[in-house]
Amino acid sequence: MDFDPRLTPARSDLAARRLQARVTAERFVDGTPARVVVGLAPLRRGPRGDARLDTEALAGESLTVYDEDEEGWGWVQLDRDGYVGYLPTHAYMKGDVARPTHRVTALRTFVYPALSIKEPPLDWLTLGARIAGIAERVVDGRAYVITASGGVVVADHLAPLDRVEADPVVVAERFLGTPYLWGGRSSLGIDCSGLVQTALEACGVAAPRDTDLQEAALGTPVDLDPAQWRRGDLLFWPGHVGLVRDATTFLHANAHVMAVSIEPIAAGLARIAAAGAPLRSVRRVERPQ
Repeated sequence: MDFDPRLTPARSDLAARRLQARVTAERFVDGTPARVVVGLAPLRRGPRGDARLDTEALAGESLTVYDEDEEGWGWVQLDRDGYVGYLPTHAYMKGDVARPTHRVTALRTFVYPALSIKEPPLDWLTLGARIAGIAERVVDGRAYVITASGGVVVADHLAPLDRVEADPVVVAERFLGTPYLWGGRSSLGIDCSGLVQTALEACGVAAPRDTDLQEAALGTPVDLDPAQWRRGDLLFWPGHVGLVRDATTFLHANAHVMAVSIEPIAAGLARIAAAGAPLRSVRRVERPQ
C-alpha cells in the first residue's frame, strides 16, 4: 500500500504497531513517548549529521521514538505535525517528562541557570518553543519563570499555552530578515512552510509541515483575483507558500532574497510566474474565536 513516508513511521525492517494492517515490515513496535529537551533539534532524512534537514523540533515538543542506533540517532515521529525522521538522541528524553505550561512568544529568548540575566545562558529558545514552568519569581523588578529542569526564562517572553495570538501575519512579521533555511523552523533560519506553520500555531491553528500538505488541509478556497484576498490568506505556488499582508503586499520566507521578506503582490506574482511557477491556489483559514 502506498503511503507518505514523511508522515508514516514505516521502514522495511520496522514500523509502528498501529500500521500492522497497512504496511509490510519485519517487525512492529509500539514506540516510546518522549519530549524534546534542547532548544532546537534537527530532524533529518537519514541517521547522519550530513543528511538532509527535513524539519526541526523545538523545545518541549512531544514525540514517539520507534528505534535508536548506536551512533546516537533516534527514528521518531513528532506529535505536532506527524513528521517522521531521525533526531539526535541527546535532544530528547523518554519517559515521564514534565508537560509544558508556557510557550515562547518572543522571537528568541534564553534559558539561564539562575535568576539573573547576567548569567551565561544554558540554552536558547525560539518562538513557539515550550517550557514546563513550576514557579515564578521576581528579582529586581523582573519576573522569571523557573522550569521543571531548573532553568530560568524571562516571563515577559512567555505566555500560557492556552493564550493564543490574534493575527498570524503579526507573528510572521517578527521573523522579518530571518535567513531562509530549507527545513528551518526557528528564528535562526526558517523556510516558507515553517513560517506559515509557526504563525498559524501561535494563533491556535494546527498546520501540517509542508506546502502541499498545508494546501490540501488548511482553510477554504479563495478566488485567484487579488481583489478578493484578505489579510492572512495563504498563497500557494508549487512548493511555496506566503501570507497576504495587505491589499498590495505579501510576506514569505523565500530563496529569492534568502530571508523572510515583504514583497509587492503584483511584482511577486509576476516574478514567480516568470520562473515557471504561477500561483496555484489561495486558501483562507479562520482562526478560533
